[in-house]
Amino acid sequence: MLSVFLQEFSWKELLMGQEEWPFILEIVLRTVIMFITIIIGLRVLGKRGVKQLSIFELVVIIGLGSAAGDPMFYKEVGIVSSIIVFAVIIILYTVITYLIAKNKKFEEMIEGKCICLIDDGEFSIENFKKENLGSDEFFAELRLNGVSHLGQVEKAIEESSGEISVFFYEDEKVKYGLPTMPGSLDDPLNEIHKMGYYSCTFCGHTEEKQKGEAGSCGKCGKKKWVPSSNKRRVT
Repeated sequence: MLSVFLQEFSWKELLMGQEEWPFILEIVLRTVIMFITIIIGLRVLGKRGVKQLSIFELVVIIGLGSAAGDPMFYKEVGIVSSIIVFAVIIILYTVITYLIAKNKKFEEMIEGKCICLIDDGEFSIENFKKENLGSDEFFAELRLNGVSHLGQVEKAIEESSGEISVFFYEDEKVKYGLPTMPGSLDDPLNEIHKMGYYSCTFCGHTEEKQKGEAGSCGKCGKKKWVPSSNKRRVT
């Protein structure tokens, strides 16, 4: 069995497939040409196409990558064809960018629009439901922005690029809010054992509560609460 395998084994097929060794030099030449074409294409697109990627711009980059990659090592794919694809993508990008600048509805259709996820220290529940964003993922984004509880946040906005912009209260205006630290929501309460401020784990609504049954949230109707925090940000 092993002898048969060794007889049929070919290093050339393993390394080169069906191509001949001289094609290596052609691959080098193709790669250099397409690399230069990519640089020229990105220069034409401008800094905006490189710095921040919306859904539309991501499609453009993927299209350019696909057009550049195939002719680098597929012998049957001609370089001229790929350059034509580059040209068409750049023309489409230019036209669509122009239309985006001229028409707000077209811009929202292509790139989406920003949406408020936190308002006045509480979740904007209806807006939050529209986004495919888990609470753990969102809390991680908030922590990366230096947020330890929602009472520090006046507004948090998800931009069309997917990034989260956070606008903070001044230190003296920080209020009690839902904590965002890991594990802070693991043991929600239905009954209050110590008087103080508590936040709804679902919407972030915060209330001062007395000992006894926690009751329903006045904003969303849920019944799970955790102790609130009013720590100021450390900057």
